[in-house]
Amino acid sequence: MLVRVDFNVPLDKPGTVADDTRIRAALPTISYIRERGGMAILMSHLGRPKGVPDDTVRMDPVAARLGELLGIQVVKTDDCVGPDVRKAVDHIKPGDVLLLENTRFHPGETKNDDEFAKQLASVGEVFVNDAFGTAHRAHASTVGVTKHVVQSAAGYLLEKEIRYFEKILKDADKPFVAILGGAKVSDKIDAIFNLMDKVQSFVIGGAMAYTFLRAQGIAIGDSMLEEDKIGVANDILAKAESRKVAVHLPVDHVIARELDAKAETRITDGVEIPDGWKAFDVGPNTIEAFKGALKGAKTVVWNGPLGVFEVEPFAKGTEAIAGCVSEVEGTTIVCGGDTVAAVTQLGVAERMSHVSTGGGASLEMLEGKKLPGLAALTDA
Repeated sequence: MLVRVDFNVPLDKPGTVADDTRIRAALPTISYIRERGGMAILMSHLGRPKGVPDDTVRMDPVAARLGELLGIQVVKTDDCVGPDVRKAVDHIKPGDVLLLENTRFHPGETKNDDEFAKQLASVGEVFVNDAFGTAHRAHASTVGVTKHVVQSAAGYLLEKEIRYFEKILKDADKPFVAILGGAKVSDKIDAIFNLMDKVQSFVIGGAMAYTFLRAQGIAIGDSMLEEDKIGVANDILAKAESRKVAVHLPVDHVIARELDAKAETRITDGVEIPDGWKAFDVGPNTIEAFKGALKGAKTVVWNGPLGVFEVEPFAKGTEAIAGCVSEVEGTTIVCGGDTVAAVTQLGVAERMSHVSTGGGASLEMLEGKKLPGLAALTDA
């Protein structure tokens, strides 16, 4: 059985897996295949090798870690297509796991080349996509292979991801609060407009908040600003008001002259930021206001940290809201790489209903888009 997994994991030097979260997430599907006498032939990309072999992103460390988690030896090939792969497949037995080399060592992967997809598909009769993190990409290993197999299906991880996102997008328990942060308004525009008719309130932090504040004529000092998105921010605020959707923005800030752990920091007296200063986190009054917005929520989706949480003086906002979301008595979904990293680092990930394994894919789900990797599967 050919399985597309998402083993695009961070590596430590020398060649060890730094975070095996995505590998662990694929274990239920792999175990199901093995327990029923199937042979799991796994394929994934790792890093961005640009269509040529790159020794720094070979799958060997991943195979080693997967073998440790499964308690077996995972055979790993030196390529993902070709006669050596065919030979390896012919030698595996029921219950064995074979990991193919990085699919992005071939330019045909990202180009969704049909001949390359046919070669990938030739070693399996059935295709299972369990890689939510790449389901928004129409690549050979996610979409192309489905044209060359008898049947294709979703794995347990992909099924779980889709189930959670469809629940909040179609039938969310109310009140439904969307927390949006991160650097840019432009990254979240489509998601905001798609969620507008579904949520009761937005909580907006991170650098993107300062474009919204500037749109209201509020001084933001030298904080990050998307000047060309001020009009869009005004449109969002106007639409939210007309729909009676609350928009919660920062009312005070943690500011510094530069992003540095040792920089002098201040907490503003109010919402305005003086010239020469930049906001890098929400202030204590904002934290309390955001907590109030989350009180009684039955559904929360969170994408984007509320400050530069990687730098200690600017982590308090994200830390406080992570703790608050983890105590919500309802459905809580955390998505986006930085946000997932934050809740994992803070030790509250296991208290969330669902921590998504796909940054770009989860954002496209929130935008209401149909993921190519899902659309290509055989109808249930």
